[in-house]
Amino acid sequence: MQIVNDADFEKEVLSAELPVLVDFYADWCGPCKRMLPVVDALAGELAGQTKIVKLNVDESPQTAGRYNVMSIPTFIVFRDGKPVQQKVGGMSKEELAGLLR
Repeated sequence: MQIVNDADFEKEVLSAELPVLVDFYADWCGPCKRMLPVVDALAGELAGQTKIVKLNVDESPQTAGRYNVMSIPTFIVFRDGKPVQQKVGGMSKEELAGLLR
């Protein structure tokens, strides 16, 4: 799974051809760690259909602030460079996949 940051967010997310699911996380966040296997499984299932990336809010505060990420994990789906869905907190793989519909 790809890690993005403030420097490459526009290129990797906003300019992407595919829909992009961004997982805003931090290394110290317990719920973020619990979501990792869910996000990894979804990334495997949707390879080639959806781009799934992670952004560390501690290392990329500018992007996190731009999208008003106040709690983590926060998941935002981008289509054509625009945020179209957002959900905060842990969830099942089915719920996370539902954000992409």
